[in-house]
Amino acid sequence: MAVLLPLLGLLLASGGGQALVPPSELKQMSAAGSKYIDTEVENAINGVKQMKTLMDKTSKDHQAILHTLEETKRRKEEAVQLAREKEQELAARQDVCNETMLALWEECKPCLKQTCMRFYSRTCHSGSGLVGRQLEEFLNHSSPFSIWVNGERIDSLLERDQRQERQLEDLEEGFGLLEDGVDDIFQGSTQVSGRMYPFFRAPFRGFREAFHRPVQHVRLPLRSGRVSRELHPFFQPPHHGFHRLFQPLFEMTQRMLEEAQGGWEHPLGGFPSEPRNSSDERMVCREIRRNSAGCLRMRDECEKCREILSVDCGQTDPAQSLLREQLEDALRLAERFTHRYDTLLRTFQAEMLNTTSLLEQLSRQFGWVSRLANVTQGTDGFLQVTTVLSKAPNLEDPSAPPDTQVTVQLFDSEPLSLTVPGDISWDDPRFMEIVANQALQHYKQNVISE
Repeated sequence: MAVLLPLLGLLLASGGGQALVPPSELKQMSAAGSKYIDTEVENAINGVKQMKTLMDKTSKDHQAILHTLEETKRRKEEAVQLAREKEQELAARQDVCNETMLALWEECKPCLKQTCMRFYSRTCHSGSGLVGRQLEEFLNHSSPFSIWVNGERIDSLLERDQRQERQLEDLEEGFGLLEDGVDDIFQGSTQVSGRMYPFFRAPFRGFREAFHRPVQHVRLPLRSGRVSRELHPFFQPPHHGFHRLFQPLFEMTQRMLEEAQGGWEHPLGGFPSEPRNSSDERMVCREIRRNSAGCLRMRDECEKCREILSVDCGQTDPAQSLLREQLEDALRLAERFTHRYDTLLRTFQAEMLNTTSLLEQLSRQFGWVSRLANVTQGTDGFLQVTTVLSKAPNLEDPSAPPDTQVTVQLFDSEPLSLTVPGDISWDDPRFMEIVANQALQHYKQNVISE
């Protein structure tokens, strides 16, 4: 006591206030404030349980989507393989009517190039020279057969398959990061729950057991590291800004969904007659730059190209007509499954977008509790009250009771000075509730801002 009095006098002199609470009462105030904090910790742990439940449900839905994607991909690949086989069989018969088609092809090529380049120059901002050279080289090494059997449709299917694979890899890696982020928060909360178990009321103890249920994750093998490199700086250990686990992933998924929207809006293998917005234009430009065969889709603009399509070799080779029908059927089937796969990917992205948004909200509200995994609880609880001082009277209203200044330490944070309105006495039950609430809000804000 003799040691405390000089220190208390120093505090009074420096703050211009008056001590309201003797040191012997500070311990009781600390216990009352800690009781409020304990309740908030319980609520936060229960909130983390909501996060885990949401993530587990999303994981189950995710596994169902993966299964459907795998089955759709298998059937699409079977259809593409069948189309290739029919294309090869037709290629072996291309000598039939070849002379007629070759003559038409020589007149078709310049018109096709001019039409495609005119479209590209009007729609795209750069690269016309390079695209023109690529297209000319492509046409010189092609035959009328490429128009006759719609060979570019297979090229388009294969290109779309590669894009779908990259999208799925990105989504899968992002989903894995999402699961890991929730697991980090969950494991930190588990440790807090385990240490505080004796302090919790009996009805809450059953929840602690739910923390130890094993969770299994099944993920596809991934080759791309682009998403992890993009998000890695945000995925820190649990004690660093929990909301940062989700916001970058939310933004990435939203961007992917917006970028892919144009590709889903257009029929596979076709160009829009008039690009409707800048996103559509960029998609068309990229497609022509990547694959000159895309220009074959403009064959209907050229009379000689249309005449190639009208050449009927069925009279000299009936089997060829049957093969063309079988090729068309296989291509239509492959395109249908490709559209189905795109729809599933869009569903996957939309669900991730919604889930990360919800998880970020829950993380901001409850994720702070995982930071307590390495915090030791004192004998009087998590909140320690060190001083309670009456501030100087308000000069503008001398009759009003002066506010109270309270210095506390919450968890492992630095001492914090708080102010309680003067009309609430320090022995009022609301007093420590206000102090504890202010301290906790300040602590949460620091966690979020890190």
